[in-house]
Amino acid sequence: MLEKAITTLFGSKYERDLKELLPLLHKINEFESTTAAMPAEAFPAKTQEFRNRYQEGESLDAMLPEAFAMVREAARRTLGERHYDVQLLGGIVLHQGKIMEMKTGEGKTLSSVTAAYLNAIPGEGVHVVTVNDYLAERDAQWMKPVYSFLGVTVGSILSDMDNEARKESYNCDITYGTNNEFGFDYLRDNMRWSMEGRVQRSHHYCIIDEIDSILIDEARTPLIISGQAEDDTKKFREVNRLIPMLTECAKDPETGTYPEENPVGDYQLDEKSKKVTFTDEGMNHIEELLLKNGIISDSLFIDDNFEYIHYFTQAVKAHKLFHIDVDYVVKEKQVQIVDEFTGRILHGRRYSDGLHQAIEAKEGIQVAKRNKTLATITFQNFFRMYDKISGMTGTADTEAREFAKIYNLEVVVIPTNRPLARIDENDVIFLNEKFKYQAICDEIAQLQKKGQPVLVGTVSIEKSELLSTMLTAKGVRHEVLNAKNHAREALIIAEAGAKGAVTIATNMAGRGTDIKLGGNPEFRARAKAGTEASEEEFASTYKKEYAKWKENYEEVKSLGGLYILGTERHESRRIDNQLRGRSGRQGDPGTSRFFLSLDDNLMRLFARDNMRNLMAKAGMDGGDPLYHPWINKAIERAQSRVEERNFEIRKHLLEYDDVLNEQRKFIYDQRDEILSDTDLKQRVFSAVSEMVDEAVDQAFKTGDRQETIAAKLEEKLKEFLLFIPSLDSDGEAPLDWKNQENFSRQIFDRYRKDMEQKIEAAGERPFNDFIKYQYLRQIDIKWQEHLDQLEELREAVYLRAYGQKNPLLEYKLEGFDIFDKLIYDIRTNIAKMVINVQIQEPEAAKRRRMPVGAGTASHKAMGQFGGAEVQGGGERKESSPQGAQVKRSTPKVGRNDPCPCGSGKKYKHCCGR
Repeated sequence: MLEKAITTLFGSKYERDLKELLPLLHKINEFESTTAAMPAEAFPAKTQEFRNRYQEGESLDAMLPEAFAMVREAARRTLGERHYDVQLLGGIVLHQGKIMEMKTGEGKTLSSVTAAYLNAIPGEGVHVVTVNDYLAERDAQWMKPVYSFLGVTVGSILSDMDNEARKESYNCDITYGTNNEFGFDYLRDNMRWSMEGRVQRSHHYCIIDEIDSILIDEARTPLIISGQAEDDTKKFREVNRLIPMLTECAKDPETGTYPEENPVGDYQLDEKSKKVTFTDEGMNHIEELLLKNGIISDSLFIDDNFEYIHYFTQAVKAHKLFHIDVDYVVKEKQVQIVDEFTGRILHGRRYSDGLHQAIEAKEGIQVAKRNKTLATITFQNFFRMYDKISGMTGTADTEAREFAKIYNLEVVVIPTNRPLARIDENDVIFLNEKFKYQAICDEIAQLQKKGQPVLVGTVSIEKSELLSTMLTAKGVRHEVLNAKNHAREALIIAEAGAKGAVTIATNMAGRGTDIKLGGNPEFRARAKAGTEASEEEFASTYKKEYAKWKENYEEVKSLGGLYILGTERHESRRIDNQLRGRSGRQGDPGTSRFFLSLDDNLMRLFARDNMRNLMAKAGMDGGDPLYHPWINKAIERAQSRVEERNFEIRKHLLEYDDVLNEQRKFIYDQRDEILSDTDLKQRVFSAVSEMVDEAVDQAFKTGDRQETIAAKLEEKLKEFLLFIPSLDSDGEAPLDWKNQENFSRQIFDRYRKDMEQKIEAAGERPFNDFIKYQYLRQIDIKWQEHLDQLEELREAVYLRAYGQKNPLLEYKLEGFDIFDKLIYDIRTNIAKMVINVQIQEPEAAKRRRMPVGAGTASHKAMGQFGGAEVQGGGERKESSPQGAQVKRSTPKVGRNDPCPCGSGKKYKHCCGR
């Protein structure tokens, strides 16, 4: 009632939108005579003038009328096509950051040029998004003469392009490409190890063609860059053989605990938290075992050999802390986890961080290779990154609520250039599918005999092939169209309006190419003239074909135009409207009708058994159809219910993805800062300072006695930073044991002095590069692990609904806890690494053993730059700064991993060739 009252007082939304747009349209038309008188060379000069005016603070809105008039004139001179007023209205809607619904055949591609040109003036890049490579390349080439005439550059992104070509296209003022390519390039850019390797500039403004398809139909499927983790199955098996040779530390028989000093044995277990800690003796024993068995040829504490500490840690856990038929079972040659609370098997779940592989090696079954998600994003969150987004389609009004709620996008319906003359017949319903297809074949045969072209829409390739077989048996010549060849698709659709043509297509087919009654003269001229023909030869051929087409056009028009025959109603009204919209372009006549049966999916959901009984009672046991306007309305109501359900599903998925999206933004922003930061040591100093403050705080809480504080402080500093500076004076100012704040600052100063000596020995820039490399490596590894953890968490929280808990809230809370730990781990790992790294001259880089007193190696890492070694572990020795070079060991890159150089290729096809 309220909606009716508002419409009565203020007019419908359609009327209100049009009323707002018309004054702008009149202003554009006022400039037409001015632009018509401009010489060709004045157009690029005018573009530059617009750019200067924008830099001086003038808004794009103020330039709109003049800029749009220029585009209209440029299109008239270069393409011979003058924008209709409705196409200019569509361009205004796009510039305003809204969705324009423009009927098929009204010229959306040309309409978008105005908005793309105006928004290219700031020079930040405009992205025009299409549904496939063919349309991206076609539209860019088709509109290029207009853009070139105006003095703006245009490029296209195709799936087979290399990085250099992509970068060149992104640097153009306007870039055409598919949603997949834009999304994958964004993900790849945020995996690169240098700013120079990036291809995208910014996310300023985008126009999404077929926006309903991209943001609604494809919204449930995220973009994922995945790769197989390094094949380390052999390492798990090798380490598993050596575990029986290690011994657990002896416990005090009275207390049942490990002795605090000089423990005898290789490792200690913490059964409560399921942790393993190796002693110094254990580290050296592991190195001996690896060397003796020929698994490594050098020290355990340099290069990639260091990874074996991780494998031994997981293997000891598998043997000593995880037990068969308690924590897991072996069933069908698979290790399956047992839920400790319910005792049920958690199907499809695996222990993370290599523990599952260690258990598989222990049980003597095949060790599975690890897969990992390297990066992921949904289309919803990718496109919401743009400063302004707009879109165009022939069918968006039915999804206006979803666009408004999720993307804050308003849908504006643009009127047709000429009144719509298509007749939409009532649906025809049959008792079963057999009768329906018989009726469809009879109808098609009759229409073909008459000469009226028919476009048959099916919901699947399977159904299109079934119908094709039946038509072939009936002797009806036809074309079958699917998505296997986009270029072929355009050719078939172009001829779908020829006299007597019968085209069977799935719902996805036919986008991007007009169906002209009588066929397409341009396609025919191209085919006859050949690809090598000159412009003059093509023009001559086109003139002849156009004359023939004109006669064919009038004949087909007199036969009733294009007949759209739908074989089934889709779940969404929008898809049905897309099919209908292929007929009736630019005021042409046409007809559309849907043939349904009670066996169709939608009818099974909507139609009750009583309708089937009613049809049977009415004597419809043969091929007699039923049709009535009420049935159409009932079906639309059923479709509306299905649309609501699908919207809720997409909204629900987005709510979960929003959690990951916030974390993704933070990680990628941090990564960008690290890539461009030339003074990363300040980040390390900040992390070390926080860790020292925490250790000192815990030490001072133990009491006032200096011995107690010192013992606790040494324990915590070794745990946090793996290295303890001298607590004696040693030429330094005495430590202030009475004032916690002063004491903490003094301890940090000793760490800082130690780090500054290393930086001086290695050189400021090389050491910064070393920290940058380690930061990026840690971020990428931890982020990939984090994606796996969140995926597992998402699956796990659904079950909490049974405990009266909100799964989404649980996911948010735990997701951010996991993320906080990720950030903390990255900061602390880098701090530990820099504190423990060694700078050595090349000749001093010799094999060394782990000394007593060094901390657990699980937090150490090493790197390589230039000529001197930067090592983790070992004694802390300072080398002379004279002649010291910096060197790091290159981390191992799997053959199938992305190449660290940022090329986007696999390592084996790039630097590892």
